[in-house]
Amino acid sequence: MQVPFTTVDVFTEHKFGGNPLAVVTDARGLPSGRMQAIAAEFNLAETTFVLPPDDPRHTAHVRIFTPKAELPFAGHPNIGTAFVLANTGACLGRKVAGDRLVFEEKAGLVALDIVRDKDAVIATRLAAPQRLTLGDEVAVEIVAEACSLPPAEIETRAHRPIVASCGVGFVMVELRSRAALAAVQPRSDVFVRHLPMERAVGIHLYVHTKEGDLDIQSRMFAPLYGVPEDPATGSANVALIGLLAHLDTRAELTLSRAIGQGFDMGRPSILQACAEKKAGEVTATYIGGRCVQMMSGTIEV
Repeated sequence: MQVPFTTVDVFTEHKFGGNPLAVVTDARGLPSGRMQAIAAEFNLAETTFVLPPDDPRHTAHVRIFTPKAELPFAGHPNIGTAFVLANTGACLGRKVAGDRLVFEEKAGLVALDIVRDKDAVIATRLAAPQRLTLGDEVAVEIVAEACSLPPAEIETRAHRPIVASCGVGFVMVELRSRAALAAVQPRSDVFVRHLPMERAVGIHLYVHTKEGDLDIQSRMFAPLYGVPEDPATGSANVALIGLLAHLDTRAELTLSRAIGQGFDMGRPSILQACAEKKAGEVTATYIGGRCVQMMSGTIEV
């Protein structure tokens, strides 16, 4: 059986930047175990598998796997998969028309808007499938140990480390300086003891900084999911923009930030994040960015 795939670099306009993604564009007939094995073979942060939708009004049913586990939702896999399908103009024999795609996923429906330059697809933007939810706080000492940082480098004036989710949960941690962010070294043993997979996907660290057009720099570590460090994490940054909007004292606002990730690992990525807040509640969050197609081929399974 031959299975077609395409790879794409996500959240970048330059080849060999951003976050690489493998898209299996026709996953019909593949059992879950084989999907997991293929994701482990690619050994990228995530691999997506495109299946027929349950509702024919939707574009596709999409499953997302890290090298070690399936995720109910993730950002860069959705952005990249939408880019690939829109670029191809077809999905499982059906024409992909217009500038709105809808994916069925375990976390819910994910709507994506296509951005074109004349006839060329250059970027996509998603709306998170779930509203922002905040979970439990995580002790500063645990985060510091997990990231090999002095506890004093963790900024707690706006919020303590806390699990935030718009479909999947991450421990959100603000740091005091860009130097501290660059110095982070994750310790898998601490994740095993204190941050098991069911508590959070990983730790997402960020710092407010002005670097060119960027407003924020971030890094994300999810070693238990087989992702030692992720070059760009849409699902974490879409929750981050939601958290920042939640913390803002204004009851009504649209908050937009340009977020850099992957700069400290040689895979610079730029994510455009936005949150809408009405009557004191964060009602919607979005993440988007550019993509570059890289490779295509088939897998013998």
